Amino acid sequence: MSEHTGVLDKRFSDPQATARPWSDVDDTLTGAKIFWLSSVRADGRPHVTPLPAVWAFDALHFCTGAAEQKGKNLEHNPNVALTTGTAEQHAGLDVVVEGAAIRVTDEQRLTELAGLWKDRHAWDFQVRDGLFTQDGEHTALVFAVAPAKILAFGKGEPFSQTRFRFS
Repeated sequence: MSEHTGVLDKRFSDPQATARPWSDVDDTLTGAKIFWLSSVRADGRPHVTPLPAVWAFDALHFCTGAAEQKGKNLEHNPNVALTTGTAEQHAGLDVVVEGAAIRVTDEQRLTELAGLWKDRHAWDFQVRDGLFTQDGEHTALVFAVAPAKILAFGKGEPFSQTRFRFS
């Protein structure tokens, strides 16, 4: 993704803060091992679960079994939020990615993503019939979330909230 300019939300930022640079957000998304996926059940109740994800090709990617709750939720509503960051209160950067989860079925893209999953998470996926497979029996749907909005919360001194919007 090209360089983006964030807008500092002064309502939620220290008076001395400046907007976080895109490079900080990109580094956080690329280096994160675990994200929290928030989706919505068919009856409107929220569902939140931790999972590994991969930031690549201008989107955040995750996988799930079709019968898992998150897989069922996405059938009814593709809008999700994925969050990552640190457990620290006064240091680090927390990032929220909001957007629609769109199924990835292109075999070449899935093969590239499988390589990234192996490099970043040591998960060995194969690609077959538009799915990730593992051990020849487990299958997973793969989704891409191209950001509609990203919020970056700088913690510590100075604390900040920076918004990035995408079209």
